[in-house]
Amino acid sequence: MRVPRRFRPLPDCRGAGMRIGSMDRTERFYKINQQLENGHCVSFEKLREACEVSRATLQRDLEYMRTRLNAPILYDRERNGYRLSRETPQVGAQYELPGLWFNSQEIHALLTMQHLLANLDPGGLLAQHIEPLQLRLNTLLGAAEDAVSDIRHRVLVVGTGKRTLKLAHFERVGSALLRRKRLQINYYARSTGETTEREVSPLRLVHYRENWYLDAWCHMRDDLRNFAVDSIVDVDVLERRARDIARRTVESVLGPGYGIFAGNAVATAQLRFTPERARWVGAESWHPHQRGEYEPDGSYLLRVPYADDRELIMDILRYGADCEVVGPPALRKAVARELREAATRYA
Repeated sequence: MRVPRRFRPLPDCRGAGMRIGSMDRTERFYKINQQLENGHCVSFEKLREACEVSRATLQRDLEYMRTRLNAPILYDRERNGYRLSRETPQVGAQYELPGLWFNSQEIHALLTMQHLLANLDPGGLLAQHIEPLQLRLNTLLGAAEDAVSDIRHRVLVVGTGKRTLKLAHFERVGSALLRRKRLQINYYARSTGETTEREVSPLRLVHYRENWYLDAWCHMRDDLRNFAVDSIVDVDVLERRARDIARRTVESVLGPGYGIFAGNAVATAQLRFTPERARWVGAESWHPHQRGEYEPDGSYLLRVPYADDRELIMDILRYGADCEVVGPPALRKAVARELREAATRYA
């Protein structure tokens, strides 16, 4: 059981924080726990005397600790008393006593976290793993139950471009990654429409733009590659040890390029945005190593490194006439070609 190392009472709680239950009640939880620790079996009357409450109040406290705090409190008929179970709790059902106070900032952080978890993947990939976390947060929030309900209508999390993937595949990839085992995968490449069988050594999982990708060493290509997890048609975990690649090497190959595409040969795109669009782009982060500056007429010149132009071109095109590719020439020609082909569909 985990017990907070220290309490943080506020000198003046009026309007500054919120109490999780009453202080007397929380103290009773600690007293009950203290009585039951070390495998002791304690009678109901002894617990009631220790807590100095009525029978009805103690019954409510015991029920609350069981159902809301996951306390493994059992009634031992043979010994006519209560004790703590020694069985290992299920995942998400750990027993934890609450602290006495949360200040206003901590309350908002917990409420926001609860809401993000509720909206992260409803009914999808992570739903069964998120549910226990939501239950624990609701327990911690205690008397803030109305606020939990209210904030769900005041905070909206919207994701776009998310693709579906099989939970079994994701879990096997994650298991192999943590156990440092190789994977045998059948991979469908959307760019070519072909499916290939590969043996890969997983290096890291990347969550990018609402989708999951696997950075791995491809033993067929004998090189670093990244794979969209939702494009893995079939996957098996092998007992062979995964090949270890230095983190610096992974970063040098898969890190510098723009977006999810990467490579060793990196060029720098120079993109000029109109003064109107500059008001937004100037505050955006396209790449960790980007450089940007405002020009005298109010336009914004953005420089971003890239190794593969496919994703970069898609982002450039969404700005339409508000973005001009200044260089390099190859990228400018590629974007011009895409615009001409798009225009022919409206001719």
